[in-house]
Amino acid sequence: MLYMVIEKFRAGAAAEVYQRARERGRRLPAGLEYIASWVDCDYTTCFQLMNTDDPALFEVWTQEWQDLVEFEIIPVRPSAEAAKLIESPAG
Repeated sequence: MLYMVIEKFRAGAAAEVYQRARERGRRLPAGLEYIASWVDCDYTTCFQLMNTDDPALFEVWTQEWQDLVEFEIIPVRPSAEAAKLIESPAG
């Protein structure tokens, strides 16, 4: 399943977030897949698209970053899939 992860960097933490990522990597547990990310122009929020069949893995991963980042994790689906589900009689 796909998830949109919204990371709110703690005040002044953006540089440290990037430094830690450079030094240690993303620190993703096996089974949690990073797909892509986007960062706002003020370096306060990162939006990551991720994939996993086990949402409990987010707890393992966020523990590595919670001192620098607040997380919101939202299950999402592609728009084409959503449209198909809405249009179906059972939708």
